Amino acid sequence: MCGRFAFYSPAEATAALFGVSGSLDVEPRYNIAPTQFIAAVRDSEKKADEQVTRELVMLRWGLVPFWAKDPAIGNRMINARAETVAEKPAFRAAYRRRRCVVLADGFYEWHREGSVKIPYYISSENDEPFAIAGLWEHWQSKDSAESLQTATLITTAANDFLTHLHHRMPVILEPDRAERWLAGDEELLATAAEDCPPLKAWPVDRRVNNARNEGDDLIVPSGDVLEA
Repeated sequence: MCGRFAFYSPAEATAALFGVSGSLDVEPRYNIAPTQFIAAVRDSEKKADEQVTRELVMLRWGLVPFWAKDPAIGNRMINARAETVAEKPAFRAAYRRRRCVVLADGFYEWHREGSVKIPYYISSENDEPFAIAGLWEHWQSKDSAESLQTATLITTAANDFLTHLHHRMPVILEPDRAERWLAGDEELLATAAEDCPPLKAWPVDRRVNNARNEGDDLIVPSGDVLEA
């Protein structure tokens, strides 16, 4: 599961790595939680000279299927498993037609040590931002003008480096693999863990447990940095 992450790199420059020109005001965040808005790159529904273009958008984290009667279902749809995403009713339409990549600098996982769960912050070994494979949906209420654009993050089995911290990890994509994902690659998820770029991890203060807490002090190491 991936239930918290951070994105604090300049959004315009990061989006350019993933094929988007233009800007969007994205506030640096160190404790992004479900139901909050996240920065994502997706194919635009508008075409330029018959060419598909990319756009940077803000989507609410927690996918609401287009057929849902109650948008609260999105609170349970923050992650989709790579192993089943193509078949699950909540995700299969988006898997075929509405892919996105979510911009991030790192994510959190909680590792049980005795009776206590210790939060760890995990980032790329070279400190570069990356993307997380995702799906997005448009939901329109049948009873009102309410509409939502929402997203889910795709997870896979943890790689060798992370398996001692947690059994799952987000599908992390560098620019070339993000392009493959957005283009509809059907094989990419099968090798997501082994193709993940090198990572590092370190324990952080348990203040991150509260989604109301923010700031760069949340990612300051409280113990040794672990590297692959």
